[in-house]
Amino acid sequence: MVTQPQEHAHPGPREYVLVGVILAIITAAEVTTFYLHIPLLVLIPVLLVLAAIKFALVVMFFMHLKFDPRLFTWLFLFGLVLAGALLTAMLVRPISAM
Repeated sequence: MVTQPQEHAHPGPREYVLVGVILAIITAAEVTTFYLHIPLLVLIPVLLVLAAIKFALVVMFFMHLKFDPRLFTWLFLFGLVLAGALLTAMLVRPISAM
């Protein structure tokens, strides 16, 4: 017996506008955070967390990952963690003298 994949109700225009507004608010928070001139040891993690939240919202709603199998979620999450780890490694490595 062949089973049909189940369809989930995708968000309507209202939900997409709400997600867009949330993304705009997070972007404003990122810009504001940058102009507060807080120390880099605090600034970088705050901006990385805000960027990760924006990444998750875009992937979940605009790429419809929220409605796809969990494997796709784990693949995107792995890519996010890998990119974050590489960025962190590049930021904390000592700069060699020329």
